[in-house]
Amino acid sequence: MRIDAHQHCWKYDAGEYEWIDDSMRVLRRDFLPAEAAREMAGVGFDACVAVQARQTLEETRWLLALADANPSIVGVVGWIDLQAGAERVLAQLESVARHPRLVGLRHIAQSEPDDRFLVRPQVVEGIGVLAEFGLAFDILIYRRHLPVAADLVERFPQQPFVLDHLAKPDIRGAEIDEWERDIRRLAAHSNVFAKLSGLVTEADWKGWTPADIRPYLDVAFDAFGWERLMIGSDWPVCTVAADYARTMRVVLDYVSSRPSHEQDAILGGNAHRFWNLTTMPAKLSQ
Repeated sequence: MRIDAHQHCWKYDAGEYEWIDDSMRVLRRDFLPAEAAREMAGVGFDACVAVQARQTLEETRWLLALADANPSIVGVVGWIDLQAGAERVLAQLESVARHPRLVGLRHIAQSEPDDRFLVRPQVVEGIGVLAEFGLAFDILIYRRHLPVAADLVERFPQQPFVLDHLAKPDIRGAEIDEWERDIRRLAAHSNVFAKLSGLVTEADWKGWTPADIRPYLDVAFDAFGWERLMIGSDWPVCTVAADYARTMRVVLDYVSSRPSHEQDAILGGNAHRFWNLTTMPAKLSQ
């Protein structure tokens, strides 16, 4: 089974999605599972993990309802208020964690004014609760936050983490040295996986080529190894720079010369193993 490890769905509302500015106006509409399933089918993908885009419990419940109604969504990465204190974190989790499709949580740490948000005492306390529910944590950051992310994962050697979008390296500016140094430090922790996602939007939207992205994939494969990498589209955000097929083709072409077992892992097997996606819908598991 081929799994897209990173997609979003939303019903567009200008007030709820203020981050979608004029440069991204193609995103100012609804993006829902039926359209995503058509896009995936066109490139040979069977299923996806839907990831939060708003920091509300309401959205988490909505994504879980979408997963109930759409077998192409085999996992949901939701949101809770990690800073609410251990008791309230537990209460929030108990309200959603029984759902079999909830596989992880995420906070949009990249947008926090405090660059050390991930190691705030309240956040650390909240992340400490996740293990009780068997939930992974998505790390959404910019390159400058990588040292802080490494500090976080050092505190939780048994907690599964996954880095979104390779920490958004400056592909447009061809900066790689500092990013590589810090990504290798994070990748040294075996409990951290990484998504090969969101890279086309860090390149020149109008003029990027796969050659611009290849050096970053080289580093990721060397640092994490094929056993801890998973393909993701970041659809529909990727469409500001490329359509779904072209976005996915960057990684598909990159791994095409690798052994079949490595391809199978990167294109779905690692996602299945990382999130323990054991509750596959019958129509997809055949």
